[in-house]
Amino acid sequence: MLNIRTDRLTRDFGTLRAVDNVSIEAGRGEIIGLLGANGAGKSTLIRMLCGLVKPTSGRGEVVGFDIVRQGAKIRRKIGYMGQQSTLFEDLTVRENIEFYAAVYGMSRRETRNRMNELMHDLRIGRYADKRIATLPSGWRQMLAFSTAMLHRPEVVFLDEPTSGLDAISRRELWNRISLEAGTGTTVMVSTHYLDEAFYCTRLIILEEGKVRVCGKTETVKSAGGADGLTHYFIHHEA
Repeated sequence: MLNIRTDRLTRDFGTLRAVDNVSIEAGRGEIIGLLGANGAGKSTLIRMLCGLVKPTSGRGEVVGFDIVRQGAKIRRKIGYMGQQSTLFEDLTVRENIEFYAAVYGMSRRETRNRMNELMHDLRIGRYADKRIATLPSGWRQMLAFSTAMLHRPEVVFLDEPTSGLDAISRRELWNRISLEAGTGTTVMVSTHYLDEAFYCTRLIILEEGKVRVCGKTETVKSAGGADGLTHYFIHHEA
């Protein structure tokens, strides 16, 4: 079953073409690595798939819903996490979880069960009543990802979630991402880090809004793609 499908998806901002005829597919449990330099169109593509930005032309579906006509239905089925923490720093860990559970329409019983799961899985019980502002950045991002997954979405979009994290925190977050994908969740994640590309099952490289590389990670690597990706990052990243 395909959770994401686009056909020649395009978005213009005036004379600037941010996303140019992008056709991609993603199935259940896949981790789609979305790579590209700043301005390549990664964030615009993700926002279109979330039903937040309408395409200029082309079509797209997420979990079977049309991204133009059924954006509200899509947003009930997905999770989202950006570079900047979506958590409220003046609220405690517990209060943030309760807030997002209410946003997602979860019952008190569901909220309590998921709260207990997170406290156990993330080993953050001792931080439950600490304000988010007092937590290290790695913990904040791990919790932000967990709140995006709170309602068990079918698809989650992660827009450079590890930006600014140290190597250990990045690895721990990726371990969590891989666990969630193992339950059948489709993950689309944009990243600037070459090593993170190879956590993904499929790679998409955008350049000036166009898809330059698209394929299974192992296929890209076996075709000499690792050297190609290294060259790309050296010459395109600021």
